[in-house]
Amino acid sequence: MTHFPQSNPQRRAARIHLGGSVPALVMLDDGQRAKGRLQTVSVTGGLLRLAKSLSQGDFVEIAFQTQSGPVHGMAEMLSPMPATRDGFLQPFRFVALEDDHHRALSMTVESVSDRSFQGIRSSQWSSPKSI
Repeated sequence: MTHFPQSNPQRRAARIHLGGSVPALVMLDDGQRAKGRLQTVSVTGGLLRLAKSLSQGDFVEIAFQTQSGPVHGMAEMLSPMPATRDGFLQPFRFVALEDDHHRALSMTVESVSDRSFQGIRSSQWSSPKSI
């Protein structure tokens, strides 16, 4: 079954700041792929660092790995932020995640949030062996 993440305007989803430590693969509608790095992620979306910005409204597939399992879902690109020397910051929102992928993301965000709250460095995120 597919999960369709919805944001709650009264309560913002917990965000995990990753600082670019997690590689991500972005698959575009035309079949091209772009590699990026997750800066921030939540159960409703995140922020990627990409070499080239994507257009606001583009629908893509995003894949990355956590220790709780792979996360692979459909996302809508939001308005890119101005370029930095390391590329563009591109926010996105998840529009569809399979239940297993949503569960892996939720478990990881919750675990990292709990560890961060306790002041413990987290190792919940891992680099993918291959995407």
